[in-house]
Amino acid sequence: MIDVTDLTYSIGDFQLRNISLEVADGEYFVLLGKPGSGKSVFLECLCGLNRISAGTIEIAGEDVTSAEPRDRGIGYVPQDYALFPTKLVRDNIIFGLRVRSIPRSEIESRLDGISELLNIKHLLDRSIPGLSGGEQQKVALARALIIQPKVLLLDEPVSALDEATRETVCMELKRIQRETRTTTIHVSHNFEETKIVADRVGILRAGQLTQVGAPDEVFNHPADADVADFLRVGNVLKGYAETNGEHTRITIGDIIWIADGATLEYPREVEFGLPAKDVFVSLDPSNNDFENHLTGNIISTFSRGLVAHVAVKVGSHLTLTAFVPPAFGKIASGTEVHLSFPASAIHIFH
Repeated sequence: MIDVTDLTYSIGDFQLRNISLEVADGEYFVLLGKPGSGKSVFLECLCGLNRISAGTIEIAGEDVTSAEPRDRGIGYVPQDYALFPTKLVRDNIIFGLRVRSIPRSEIESRLDGISELLNIKHLLDRSIPGLSGGEQQKVALARALIIQPKVLLLDEPVSALDEATRETVCMELKRIQRETRTTTIHVSHNFEETKIVADRVGILRAGQLTQVGAPDEVFNHPADADVADFLRVGNVLKGYAETNGEHTRITIGDIIWIADGATLEYPREVEFGLPAKDVFVSLDPSNNDFENHLTGNIISTFSRGLVAHVAVKVGSHLTLTAFVPPAFGKIASGTEVHLSFPASAIHIFH
């Protein structure tokens, strides 16, 4: 449905560089990146608000690189929703149909259908300034969907909502997208939000698309150390790797770890990730069922929601982070603990 090839665009000192991306018909694609990475700029290029300097953009097999925004078949929900404050909800929603001179009977039919789908019929005669953030978000989404776009672009659509509301709205977005089968690109920097809605994920860093894949693939196997750091993998380390034909051994100082797989690229220095969620922490030294086990001392703990983050010093130069149940986070600093993790948890960046 979306085929972007070598897209390049510059604004000031910032540049989107040679971005190529395909998004399938009916797919929900999430574009992740830090603030300033170019996510919103990329959406504006897709919908024609920015004129690219090189590359091509195809929508449903049609080259729209030079087409006007209204002729691209795209519904766009900007981060601030861009609703008309002086118009009623119904007039905001049907604005795109009126400028396209759609017959009044069809406008009313589509308005009835979209307001039913989004459960906002009771808001149609309300004014925009009196709506909550979540209600405004639904109105903006209705305005984008009512034109029956081939593609829907959502720029941080739930960033203004509290955490509990954000999760509910994301589930609603996914439901609506499944029912309408609208190909969607959703810009975000929130990982939990991404896991709720995404069929596939792309990572944008400093104007370049660095990794694309299924959510589990990207979160569990980052392409490089920078992606792992952005995704908060937990532990990004360096060591010397060599293979015995079955497993890979990674040496850091006097510590040797076992990783899955073997490759002819070794021996060499490598960077690798060890997700904090895969590190098992115990007070019992006999709990070492995995291939890798270490002993260290707790440096610090802090709780975040349903988990506690524990920093453990191993040896004289290595600190590892692990996620543990909140009750475990009350253990005093300096306490000796035993860490273990499977070989499959180690991901070497190539």
